[in-house]
Amino acid sequence: MRFTLTALAVASLAAPALAQDAPTGDAEAGAKVFNQCQTCHVIENEAGEVLAGKTAKTGPNLYGVPGRVAGSLPDFKYSKSLVALGEKGVTWDEEHFSGFVHDPAKYLKEELDDEKATTKMSFKLKKPEDVANVWAFIVSLSPPAPAGDAAAPAAAGTETETGDTGSGSDSSSGSD
Repeated sequence: MRFTLTALAVASLAAPALAQDAPTGDAEAGAKVFNQCQTCHVIENEAGEVLAGKTAKTGPNLYGVPGRVAGSLPDFKYSKSLVALGEKGVTWDEEHFSGFVHDPAKYLKEELDDEKATTKMSFKLKKPEDVANVWAFIVSLSPPAPAGDAAAPAAAGTETETGDTGSGSDSSSGSD
């Protein structure tokens, strides 16, 4: 009995740490939100299968964004600011993605401490629940994120990386 209680206590303390990387949103609701993003983005796996969206190329492919170094998708031209974000060591997780997608230009200016930082993505997801839901959707269609520093930058181009999940009304994309 004592062992069971101890095991339960340890498990309950560990649960938040284990769930830390789990998306906070609802992937099914995120699929609906992604309709706003598909004007500029697609989620296409390595085999070339389109998992979500259309064949939009304005913004980067969002497949594998979780754990990817910002501004690092090969063959996509990111803004210099987004490349600098990746060079700073930022990898896309829910926190960084949320900040970026909520207000791309403001996020880059704050993260880079540079008032001249720019992005090609002008679309903003204003509702926090929409941001969390679209992140959960992207995570649900992506391979597991690399552990730790395994997410080394791939060939960086020149435009906006992940965060750029958008396209709806403020349309001008460039995320990854």
